[in-house]
Amino acid sequence: MTSSSFPPSSAPTQEWLRAFPGTSYWPPPWATEPKPSAWKAWGRNVLLFVLTAASVYLSGGPLLVMGLMSILFAHEMGHYLACRYYRVDATLPFFIPFPLFSLVGTLGAFIRIKSPFPSRKALFDIGIAGPLAGFAVCLPVLALSVREMTIGRVDPSSGGLYLGDPLLLKLVTWLALGSIPDGSTVVIGALGLASWFGLFMTALNLMPIGQLDGGHVVYALLGRRAEIVSRVGWWVCVCLIYFSPSWILWAILIRVLGRQHPSTLNDYEPVGRARVLVALLGLVIFIVSFVPSPIVGSWEQVLELFGVLPPS
Repeated sequence: MTSSSFPPSSAPTQEWLRAFPGTSYWPPPWATEPKPSAWKAWGRNVLLFVLTAASVYLSGGPLLVMGLMSILFAHEMGHYLACRYYRVDATLPFFIPFPLFSLVGTLGAFIRIKSPFPSRKALFDIGIAGPLAGFAVCLPVLALSVREMTIGRVDPSSGGLYLGDPLLLKLVTWLALGSIPDGSTVVIGALGLASWFGLFMTALNLMPIGQLDGGHVVYALLGRRAEIVSRVGWWVCVCLIYFSPSWILWAILIRVLGRQHPSTLNDYEPVGRARVLVALLGLVIFIVSFVPSPIVGSWEQVLELFGVLPPS
């Protein structure tokens, strides 16, 4: 919904008060903004979607495009449609192409929310909608990826990339292939890589920090006490650097984005028991999707790469 869709009158309507309880000023600043051009409204989003699809295609082919872009699109549209439902002004998804130094050709996608959240209920629903939608699409992609899976020998000298397995992927590979012999590993195809990245991004977004999706959920449940959880979550990210150097970038990014969460227009309305149960579902999804060491590697390998240590 564009900002020009809000009521232009000098006093809030009943519809507005129902959508934004607790609003103490009128008109809100985003209600008087001019209607954006087609380029700003959707043109940039379409261009970035095409560029990202092309970047993903170059990284892994058409199956990776279909699997991964479906997961990312579902995730972001979950947020966007929830924003439309609660009349929160938000952009269409911005996809991020990243053809260089990227495993799958993209860094994901995001939407920009341009107006305050009307209540903690709305904040909860908007925050959790993305991970739930993305995870729902990730499940069939993961199921289809089983047909591509094979068992190969572990050969560090071959130069292949070894990925850490989330619990859900371990369960699926065990059901499909049985126990993996010592010295062997599961070789995944394009759909397997799409589902792995989809699970990884779902877990990252569900971390209860700042304005990540998990941060939205925790603030909706705990209010300002969520800042304590956010601080602890960030320090957990810092501790994970010990296990995998790949967490350095994520810890820095979270620090830049901030660990605090802005208040909603109505911070006093409780979210209700039903949303607590949905939050527990989100916690289960986080647990089965989380990867402590996304890219298997050691600090010795990093130091060797930069010439600090001699090659082993």
